[in-house]
Amino acid sequence: MSIDLAREGDVFVLRWDGGENRLNDESVAAWNEALDEVEKADGPAALVTTGAGKFYCNGLDLDQLGIGGEEGFRDLVPAVLRLMGRLLVFPRPTVAALNGHAFAAGGMLALAQDVRIMRRDRGWFCIPEIDLSMWLAPGMVALLKARLPTLTFHESIVTGRRYTGPESVEHGIVQQVAAEDDVVATAVDVAGLLADKDPTTLQALKRGMYGDVVDLLESGDLT
Repeated sequence: MSIDLAREGDVFVLRWDGGENRLNDESVAAWNEALDEVEKADGPAALVTTGAGKFYCNGLDLDQLGIGGEEGFRDLVPAVLRLMGRLLVFPRPTVAALNGHAFAAGGMLALAQDVRIMRRDRGWFCIPEIDLSMWLAPGMVALLKARLPTLTFHESIVTGRRYTGPESVEHGIVQQVAAEDDVVATAVDVAGLLADKDPTTLQALKRGMYGDVVDLLESGDLT
């Protein structure tokens, strides 16, 4: 698993290259370390996040959950919820460059960011828990409800529909699509235009918009 953070002018680019890019103890810790660095940066700054190959993020690491059993589930899922909450009110502008599939918690990780730009020709956004016979924590439901249009919120959860890039624009999941080779560059351009926002004001405004959602995510409650 590799999470690399590089700075391109005012924009930090987090590149995650770990196969399916599953959320587990190691990757959550690496995300938080990267966010720490961006948060303490001097001057204008924004963050772009992206994956590698076919995946932006394929959700929770089910292997870790299986090995850890109930105790592992109760440790990992709250940590992922808190990461989503941190991103939702992050004091720097955030742009998810969806190079490939964003499934389950991976889709929610993208939704917690300010802007989403998705590859046009390949990759799906999907909340598949209905087909996995899995439930969503209250904070996850609140995040989906806050960041998706009402009909998309309902459809994505109860049907598990897989949305292509163009369909994701149509259904209000992402703001725009780009060709494979342009996804990250487009995201960097968008992030650069937002990098001069005052971080204290930005975070306060985000908390004003999403305070109830953040409270649920930061609590780590599972039921």
